[in-house]
Amino acid sequence: MTLTELKYIVAVAREKHFGKAADACYVSQPTLSVAVKKLEEELDVKLFERSVGEVAVTQLGEEIVRQAQSVLEQAAAIKEIAKRGKDPLAGALTLGVIYTIGPYLLPELVRRSIERTSQMPLLLQENFTVRLLEMLRTGEIDCAILAEPFPDTGLAMAPLYDEPFMAAVPSTHPLASVKSVTAEDLRNETMLLLGAGHCFRDHVLEVCPEFARFSSNAEGIRKSFEGSSLETIKHMVAAGMGVTLVPRMSVPRDALINTVRRRKSDETYIRYLPVQESDGSAPPMRRVVLVWRRSFTRYEAIAALRNAIYACELPGVQRLS
Repeated sequence: MTLTELKYIVAVAREKHFGKAADACYVSQPTLSVAVKKLEEELDVKLFERSVGEVAVTQLGEEIVRQAQSVLEQAAAIKEIAKRGKDPLAGALTLGVIYTIGPYLLPELVRRSIERTSQMPLLLQENFTVRLLEMLRTGEIDCAILAEPFPDTGLAMAPLYDEPFMAAVPSTHPLASVKSVTAEDLRNETMLLLGAGHCFRDHVLEVCPEFARFSSNAEGIRKSFEGSSLETIKHMVAAGMGVTLVPRMSVPRDALINTVRRRKSDETYIRYLPVQESDGSAPPMRRVVLVWRRSFTRYEAIAALRNAIYACELPGVQRLS
């Protein structure tokens, strides 16, 4: 057996589809299928149950795939050890970031990283939390910037910062005249939410749990709407379609200076307001962390990335060490 064959069976197990697995491995489907069949014959076991449009991993296949993934990680570790012996910061670092962090952190982070460790370019992947955790497990990325909570996968983790939430309302809305809002203030508003899969959607529903109920029935059509990105939802707020919660770093600087944000295409503004708890406790926020596999050996690269993040301007957040 070869490492390439092990890579193929891990891809098939992940994608549950030979064609998609072949695309992920940058080979033709016949090439991948022949290699998988050859490995099954060599091992004299059936790894996958094949049917039209569907592939399932056999019980024994699951155990073999897990071991194959471990072998691939160990092989990658050998290369990393050799590279670190020459220069621990040499070579690219593949970083995953969730969608609600990437646009607001990455531009400056890339600039800081180039200034500090130009020999270690960042290869960036934006995706949902669940997908990034899977990519970490399979070795497709080296580390990821996520927001807690997420399933405990035995990853190494370093806290980066706590980021408060802010409410975004049209400037013509009655709430635009207040200094801060509570979840109770938003209870009867049309709440604009991110679509399923975005962890920030879950954060918003924790602050305003009543909207979780609305989103699952017909009344929810009138009470909440879904968008594909924070910027899309902001434009919907600017158009007067409802209100939303956003992470602090997504708020434009001039919006806080001038208290409102004007869209170029119309006369509608957005007013950003701090969110407070009605009982006086700490305001709602999310904790942003850096995670990586415990088997990842480029410790200096992780430290350099953390230092680059701390060198970034992080307006309105509480840095953690």
